[in-house]
Amino acid sequence: MVFFRDSWRSISIPVIVIILLAFVAPSSFAKASVRPLMQVNPIDLCLRGNPNWSNQRQQLAMCSVGFAGKMKNNIGNEVSFYVVTDPSDDAVDPKPGTLRYGVTRLSGKIWITFKRDMNIKLEKPLLVGSFTTIDGRGASIHIARGGCFMLDRVTNVIIHGLRFHHCRPQTAGDVMGPGSKLMRLGATDGDAIRIVASTKVWIDHNTLYKCEDGLIDVTLGSTNITISNNWFRDHDKVMLLGHADDFYDDKNMKVTVVFNHFGPNCNQRMPRVRWGYAHVVNNLYQGWEHYAIGGSMNPSIKSEANLFVAPTGGKKEVDYHEPYFNCSANRGWKITSRLDYIVDEMEKKSWNFQSVRDYFENGALFRSSEGQAVIKPGYTKEQEFEVADARALRSLTRSAGALRCHEGVNC
Repeated sequence: MVFFRDSWRSISIPVIVIILLAFVAPSSFAKASVRPLMQVNPIDLCLRGNPNWSNQRQQLAMCSVGFAGKMKNNIGNEVSFYVVTDPSDDAVDPKPGTLRYGVTRLSGKIWITFKRDMNIKLEKPLLVGSFTTIDGRGASIHIARGGCFMLDRVTNVIIHGLRFHHCRPQTAGDVMGPGSKLMRLGATDGDAIRIVASTKVWIDHNTLYKCEDGLIDVTLGSTNITISNNWFRDHDKVMLLGHADDFYDDKNMKVTVVFNHFGPNCNQRMPRVRWGYAHVVNNLYQGWEHYAIGGSMNPSIKSEANLFVAPTGGKKEVDYHEPYFNCSANRGWKITSRLDYIVDEMEKKSWNFQSVRDYFENGALFRSSEGQAVIKPGYTKEQEFEVADARALRSLTRSAGALRCHEGVNC
């Protein structure tokens, strides 16, 4: 004992520290250590690890996150499974085996799959009904060079694993709608997926590009929407959330935009938000021409843990705050008076654009609203999910877009 005490006094302070650290329990350091980067996003972790996915397709519905919540109303013993075998289309009198037949002629909960790879040219937009799942896994399905999808006053819809491109404007005309109802549909602009006055919709793992108008529009009071794991590329106006500057009912809109890959060659609206609330989280932005995220009419946008890679030699600003426009007197798209300018400045102060833990490369920058608190999404237990570190997003979005799945192998 005497020898130990004498030896202890002769040891320098740094050596004492090293000896003490060696006897501290490893668990004491675990709480302070840096968490490893997420390797797989929570949606993919749920849906891609099952090699028997083709016989257990309904598992997909329980993998959604964000404002759509779990899509448990789309599953159960009462689901009717329908296999598309014919890529042709008749907008008024669809044939058995076609996509439009399954969407419009069947009732109740419908789960639609595809027999083989197909290129489907729709004569008119496809009106997708409530409690419908369109599941493209196991085939390469292109919805192209004609009308595309419209969700009008419906609920509980899943669109998964499709490729939308070259969607064309359509003239007004008759079209078969859900419940075998022949409907008169007005002219459309060429959106890939247009969501109108609808709730609880999940758009996941689709590839969308080169359409005439938007790729996804969420408008006219739609809410509780999740847009996830999609690949948007080669397009101008990518995503619109909110119908118009004078459509106040969109103030209740709630949309989650998560785990998507934007780019290359996307110009603007990723998304553009009017009135409502958007949680834009864990997305990869591969450049932009005009802006990435923008809005008008008092929107609330929480941009969280996204990776923004600014274009080389182009605009570096991520966000765009569209000014107030006085259009009531048809005076054009400009600030027309001192009063308009004052209203414009007042409106800017009520906007809430917030950047939280975003990661910026190549000079990208985000102008958060001043003097505003970050509005949290307020997710329920079934809507919430873990937000990843933005530095992991190249890995987490690597499989964004329609998956190529084979039976007996993890998707």
